[in-house]
Amino acid sequence: MGSVGLLYVGAVLFVNGLMLLGLVEGRAAAPINLFVGALQVLTPTLLIVGADGDRAQILAASGLYLFGFTYLYVGIGQLARLDSTGVGWFSLFVAVAAVGYSWANFTIAGDAAFGVIWLYWAFLWGLFFVLLGLKRDRIARFTGWVTVVQAWVTAAIPAFTLLTVGALPGWSAVALAVFGVVVFGALALATIPRRPGTEPAPAAQHRTGRTGAPAA
Repeated sequence: MGSVGLLYVGAVLFVNGLMLLGLVEGRAAAPINLFVGALQVLTPTLLIVGADGDRAQILAASGLYLFGFTYLYVGIGQLARLDSTGVGWFSLFVAVAAVGYSWANFTIAGDAAFGVIWLYWAFLWGLFFVLLGLKRDRIARFTGWVTVVQAWVTAAIPAFTLLTVGALPGWSAVALAVFGVVVFGALALATIPRRPGTEPAPAAQHRTGRTGAPAA
């Protein structure tokens, strides 16, 4: 069931990334955030209830709430036109928690691939904190592209692989680590303005400015 939820995390990240890039209007992205947010709250609840006290299963399911609460927060914020500061600072909490879940996957679960994936998510939610909580609009395009890429490489593709094959290949952890460093480094060079005073693109201003459009 967790893999099913992860598949749709890919869908909402993809839409939210396009929102940051100015291709999807904020309120139009709200329904998918609410749908997936509700799924990512229901899914871990069912998993935890069915775990019968198994600490490993409960630990694995507990991290899903971080996504569920983020997407519900985003969807409600878009519809109510709330300022993005709240979801931005919540993203800092998620980013710190994601580092902990990465450690747990490396050391307790012995799952290096998801250890790396949780580091991806820590990086992404850290960007959401800087963009939405600290209002650093100059990274809006970079964050949008990172979100789109992560929608596929950390969610949709791993979820489909787990659903069809049952496990990620042994080399995936190293491949993901190398891919992240190379691709995100290149995106940073290509999309972040060199001068701190440079104004963001108009689309980025619309996405993160007066409308308070959170993109996590």
